[in-house]
Amino acid sequence: MLIPHPILGSRDAREFIYLGDVRLLDRPDPTRPDAEYLFCDYVFLRDNPAGVHRELWFHEQGDRSWLLITRNTVTHEILGAELAREVAVARKRSGQ
Repeated sequence: MLIPHPILGSRDAREFIYLGDVRLLDRPDPTRPDAEYLFCDYVFLRDNPAGVHRELWFHEQGDRSWLLITRNTVTHEILGAELAREVAVARKRSGQ
């Protein structure tokens, strides 16, 4: 499987480590009264979708960047790739 790195171009998936669902970027606020419940959900509950899914991948054997990959989990077709840092900065600016 080739991953279209936004800076380096097509790279072999073996250069990357899969982290998981992109919702891991939405870490719960530890100061909330229900933080324990939210962190249990955050750490232990994962979706296992069939179809289009957004995932985090780390380019371990390359520039060590984090990528947000949109991939079809049934066909393994990669529909897009973005630098996770740019996505996080854009979300922060928009107040999400």
